[in-house]
Amino acid sequence: QVQLVESGGGLVQAGGSLRLSCAASGRTFSSYSMGWFRQAPGKEREFVAAIRWSGGSTVYADSVKGRFTISRDNANNTVYLQMNSLKPEDTAVYYCTADPSRLTTIATRYTYWGQGTQVTVSS
Repeated sequence: QVQLVESGGGLVQAGGSLRLSCAASGRTFSSYSMGWFRQAPGKEREFVAAIRWSGGSTVYADSVKGRFTISRDNANNTVYLQMNSLKPEDTAVYYCTADPSRLTTIATRYTYWGQGTQVTVSS
């Protein structure tokens, strides 16, 4: 059974940085796409970034391009989201997700989800 466990969220001032981690287990993820989504109070869940485990192709939402970087550590089955130049509008619960299909920005196409980690950016 696939398990995704996020960590690394917290409170940070605007302009600061955080690195989120997603520890994946229960499968061989070499053919998987891994993604990060976020959901702010009263808003729909939105795509942030995704990466193909094999090959490392990436895709980003326009709102985070140039500030966030998604990466993976094959040896430790972990996906990271490095978040720099954080803004108050980045405040949300961030979710890690995985699916054996090709890279996508669409939430409903991801099968497996973590429990989420809160990121709060103060102004």
